Amino acid sequence: MRKLVYLILIVIVVACSTGVSREEQAALAAKGYYTHLVQGEYEQFVEGRFMADSLPADYRSQLIEGYKQYMAQQQDRQGICEVRVSRAYTDSLAHYTNVLLMLCYGDSTTEEVVVPMVEHNGRWRMK
Repeated sequence: MRKLVYLILIVIVVACSTGVSREEQAALAAKGYYTHLVQGEYEQFVEGRFMADSLPADYRSQLIEGYKQYMAQQQDRQGICEVRVSRAYTDSLAHYTNVLLMLCYGDSTTEEVVVPMVEHNGRWRMK
């Protein structure tokens, strides 16, 4: 009986400690933002930037236009067909998490990009 109680306690402790890490949270957010970009949802991509709510309207529209041009250039490689998380690591001195995303193109090439992420008010944002 005592062994059963210990076993149940161990299972409860293990189950409670398997939460999502900060790196995983940042990686999921970065992948989500880049998925918006790939799908042409430029406003949502801009909203993923740190301090996006305080961007002047002119600058916001310039960013959106720049992202549209960037995505148009990607058509030379048959567009981005998939975004994958390569890895993520936290820089404890700088207080941000770098997420490495693999952009997979339609011509079967790939490109790895680094997306610095910061947690602000409980949400992960691109720095």
